[in-house]
Order: sequence, then C-alpha cells, then structure tokens
Amino acid sequence: MSIRLTDFARTRLFPREPRGNTVQDCSPEQFEQRLNEERPVAVLDGYAPFCKLHVHRNWTSTRCLTVPVTDENRHLLRSAYEARSRQELPVLVRWFEGVEPPVADYLVVILYSAAQLAKEGSPIDREWGVVGCLYTSEPAEIPMAPITMMRNALGVDEGGSGVPIDRDAYRRAVEFWDNNANWRP
Repeated sequence: MSIRLTDFARTRLFPREPRGNTVQDCSPEQFEQRLNEERPVAVLDGYAPFCKLHVHRNWTSTRCLTVPVTDENRHLLRSAYEARSRQELPVLVRWFEGVEPPVADYLVVILYSAAQLAKEGSPIDREWGVVGCLYTSEPAEIPMAPITMMRNALGVDEGGSGVPIDRDAYRRAVEFWDNNANWRP
C-alpha cells in the first residue's frame, strides 16, 4: 500500500506556523515516509468503503486531540465560526484554551482512496491519501464531529465526500462531542 500526504492534510497537520496541537517532532516528509515504511498496529474501517484508519503508536510528542469537558474546565471553552479552507463556508466550532492534554499514545491516520480523492478534485499519485490524523490515548477512532458528518452529506461541492448521514453514528458523535472538545495552545 502506498500513501501520500494530501495538501489538505499537510496544511492542517503541519501548518506554516507550528502549533502545539498539531503533529510534533516530525516533518511532513518524515511523516509520510514513516507511514509507508511502518506497519500499522491496526487497520480499521472508516465511515465509508473509501476510508481506512491506520493506527500507529505515537513516535512523536504530539498531544491528545481532545480533552473531556468537566465542571473545572468548562469556563475555558471558546467558540467561533471558522472554515477549514477558503472554499468552505464557516461553521461553528468550539475548543479549549489554557488546557494541556497528555501526550497521545496513538496516531490514527485517516486515509481516503485515490479514486475518492480524484472524485473530490484532489488527485494523488499513490493508492491512498492522508486526509487527517487523530491523536488518541486508545488505538481507536474518535467519533467524527457532527458538523463534519453534515458537510460530508452536503457533498463534494461543500467540502464533503457525498456520504449520507448515518443517524446512529451521528447520535454517538453528538454524545462524544458534547462531553469532549478539541484544544488550542
């Protein structure tokens, strides 16, 4: 299996201005090379047939992606309307400020097939493309954010994949994200 880091993932995982909530201690080229050379601990099915998740032990100092919401930290939650790219419409997001999660035990790499990426207007020269990465304490997927599920259901023109909403998965995601949030340094 050959893997390419997509431009979409590159800007989110390895921004020009490094941030504490992105991949640490590793260049985009080193990340891609490691994914192509190292066997994952597990391979999980994604939310659609074109999506796979490769679970790797964290070889970096990258911290967990999410933090549980508690009465003690709820006052540190922030929110704003933001877009992931210039082409997408802004959506409401929330995150913690002033919270530092533990170093993640796993990197769960989200892969899309080359055929799906071509359909979305982002062709690659490999079999699979990295579209994201979850930093977790368990070798498992964090539920997709409900807004991402909605964007996917809207279709490729709105920055999604065209996969309809799975109502049960959506409810599980709401439960998770109601009790957890991303963080920013």
